[in-house]
Amino acid sequence: MLKKQFKTTRVFRFKRFARKSYSVFNSLHKTVTIGVLSGCALISAHATTVEPAERVYTQTSTDSIPPTELDEVVVTASKVDLPLNLAAKQVTVISRQEIERAPVRSIEDLLNYVAGVDILQRGPHGVQADISLRGGSFDQTAILLNGVNLTNPHTGHYSFNIPINLSDIERIEIVQGPSSLVYGAGAFSGGVNIITRKDPESNGFAKLEGGMHGLFGAEARGAYKADGSLHTLSAGYKHSDGYIRNSDYNIVNLLWQSRFEINGANLDLQAGLNDKKQGANTFYTAAYPDQFDDTRGVFASIRGETNGRLKFIPHIYWSRHYDEFQLIREGTPDVPDWYTDHNYHRSDVFGMNLNMQYASRWGITGFGGEFRNEGILSNVLGKPMEDSIGKYTHSDNRTNISYFLEHNFIFKKFTLSVGGLLNHNTAVVNKFDLYPALNASYRPSEALRLYASWNKATRMPTFTDLYYTTATHTGNSDLEAELSEAFEAGIKYTHPIIRGSIAAFHMKGRNMIDWVKPSPDALWESRNHTRINTKGFEVTVGLDLKKWFGNGQPFRSFNMGYMYLDQNMVEDELISNYVLNHLRYKFTAALHHDVVRNLTLSWNFRWQERAGSYVQYVDLQPGERVDFSPFSLLDVKANYKFPRIDLFVNANNIFNTTHVDFGNIPQPGFWLSGGASIRF
Repeated sequence: MLKKQFKTTRVFRFKRFARKSYSVFNSLHKTVTIGVLSGCALISAHATTVEPAERVYTQTSTDSIPPTELDEVVVTASKVDLPLNLAAKQVTVISRQEIERAPVRSIEDLLNYVAGVDILQRGPHGVQADISLRGGSFDQTAILLNGVNLTNPHTGHYSFNIPINLSDIERIEIVQGPSSLVYGAGAFSGGVNIITRKDPESNGFAKLEGGMHGLFGAEARGAYKADGSLHTLSAGYKHSDGYIRNSDYNIVNLLWQSRFEINGANLDLQAGLNDKKQGANTFYTAAYPDQFDDTRGVFASIRGETNGRLKFIPHIYWSRHYDEFQLIREGTPDVPDWYTDHNYHRSDVFGMNLNMQYASRWGITGFGGEFRNEGILSNVLGKPMEDSIGKYTHSDNRTNISYFLEHNFIFKKFTLSVGGLLNHNTAVVNKFDLYPALNASYRPSEALRLYASWNKATRMPTFTDLYYTTATHTGNSDLEAELSEAFEAGIKYTHPIIRGSIAAFHMKGRNMIDWVKPSPDALWESRNHTRINTKGFEVTVGLDLKKWFGNGQPFRSFNMGYMYLDQNMVEDELISNYVLNHLRYKFTAALHHDVVRNLTLSWNFRWQERAGSYVQYVDLQPGERVDFSPFSLLDVKANYKFPRIDLFVNANNIFNTTHVDFGNIPQPGFWLSGGASIRF
């Protein structure tokens, strides 16, 4: 009877699934012929390897039915890749379309438009910025490129020295809150994973840009597709003479990526170079306005992925970062006699991990381990070496070893993720610690999702935290690892016209590391705070105005977000350089609309108020302690589209608002630029 029924029923084969309990099969890169559905699994199904462009479907009648593909963004917010609507942990996704509309020149500028992200900028356009999530510090955020953890063990100031242009990005995934299970032990307050484009359709892209303050930018990308492989090479250059004295910069990016398909498995190779030279006016101390930073970062990785019920995903990566920091820039007149040399650093990271995933009728199990070695050579950071290596006289090295296990139970309306990370660092002798994670989501309807999570995480101090000692700073080699525990609950609504979310969270931080001082005249000292408790909430709303009001009106989309944070430190009041200067309020809004045919405008508004204070310098000397002032900024981008060419104009801070993200460093006022891009 069943056999007869299948002979008279159309059977469709899908490459992807969206908003269904069987979306789990998407992560297997399989085509599934749908038979009988029961519970959370496909009881009558078989899987075959999917080609890059799936066009297969089956029917028993002669009706003409086009191939059906239900597309869904697959995110990396767990140890197994799941469709966004099924992921138990909340993740914010910035799409390629949003990136193209934004009036920005760097990832750091782009992240400023996300309500839940705090960007402390010392210089614009990706020169130097500290990325913080939910009141954490810049050292507590893991930065990844296609899953490669490029977080810098020297200092988080350099974690975003990565070789990528905005035009290379497919999407950006932001996971808020402790995420050691997802992104490794260092993801103390969350992580940012940048996913690049794997674009076989366009063979080339180029962009030129120019503007005020000697701004010049150029990007180019080429792609070559062969049988079973895809290769891309991109390059970018950014330059400015600077908006204030000693704020000039030159940035070069090179990124190569290749993907090979071998008997149904994938092999991904990537390598890149980021070279950056910038005037660093008062970047790290307002007492010295003539600082200069010369950095260079390189990395390479190879990743494999098999198919089948049991998948193997091995990954090997290496990164190296050079830094020459000049407290007084070469060529500056009247250099004091005590200043005899610059600071030189070289940090190295080597890692390898194996992620295995097993799919069953009860969901997907991820398990495996990671080995990550971090080292530094320096003339100021680390322990003294018996024999120097060039300018390097100090060094340190440590290894992090972790094992993880996570299972995702996926039912028709419910996803439950249970797992943990067992972690050991050689800097802490004979100690293994467990960091559990529990995430759940419930889908009472196609549009509504309720979720809750509980996660723990840790972070080792950076080499700067441990050893940086100068005339103004004192390191602390006895620092302990930071610990965090977070609870979160929220609601997410998704509809073709309106989408929105509300999230409330509470994070408990222990042994928090910050640079603090008891009085303006004292030295900055790295110290473990006893406890810092953070609580708050986020709200986001997005409207598709074209679908709501129709095509007869000019408005396309409107998005807004709001975040509130409250931090309570259980300790005597101190002057904080980072941790206690969190954003208390942040509001963002974006409007995209047509002007005339092919001409669009994108407006981006941001208002924020920062807690805490900073020591205001006058004539290079510390003065009074002042509170951060709230400010608002409005940016706009005009874009005119031809079939293959885009012409654009960016106007940033159009009201020329005076503001600071980080104490004593004024941010740019009004900045006008424009250019053109072409797709081949």
